[in-house]
Amino acid sequence: MSTEADAVGKTSSRLQFQQCKPADLTLEHWIACWEQQKIGFHQDAVHEMLKKHVDVMLNGRKQIRIFFPLCGKAVDMKWLADQGHTVVGVELSEIAVKQFFTDQNLSYIQEPVPGMPGVDVFKTTEGQISLFRCNIFDFSSYSKLLITLMAKGCRYLLDTLVCTKSDFEGLPIKISEAETRDLYGHACNIQLLDSSDTLTGKQKLWDMESFIEEVHLITPKTDSS
Repeated sequence: MSTEADAVGKTSSRLQFQQCKPADLTLEHWIACWEQQKIGFHQDAVHEMLKKHVDVMLNGRKQIRIFFPLCGKAVDMKWLADQGHTVVGVELSEIAVKQFFTDQNLSYIQEPVPGMPGVDVFKTTEGQISLFRCNIFDFSSYSKLLITLMAKGCRYLLDTLVCTKSDFEGLPIKISEAETRDLYGHACNIQLLDSSDTLTGKQKLWDMESFIEEVHLITPKTDSS
């Protein structure tokens, strides 16, 4: 697996909105979602927040390496690869990985990763897109892992959702501004780029008054020292 990334693609806390507690989110549950194609969290179009803020992430750079943790079969990866960037993704479900290449009409090769038993990499023949089939949580704390992968000058877009119902335990998991700063603030600068109320009828059924999508730009503090 690549050890450094020039950018981290829009990592999102979005999951299918349903009556399911975070404790239910086992690896088996995630695999079953893909096996049963219960993938309401998947979007068939490039995320609007990514398109809106991609220039901030790129910061004038061309042909950079972009890391997509928990990538599923996100169409955003093909969109960025078509712009000349190299994409590296990590996904637990082999079904999701294979569907990405099939949906995008891309030929690929599958290879075991030396020194990482049970881990395969699926990549386009020219190597511009490489998706690792493994559990990212096997490596370390999620936020700590991402920090270690951030090369000098890396710019990380983090998309989170915040709701007003304090006792809500369903999906998507709510991530507060304070939690974001607790996870990344010791090593990174955090800038709020966007905040938008995305309240819909579904959320109103859960007695929510607001459902806020926030996008942060996270950069290593070492870049400004």
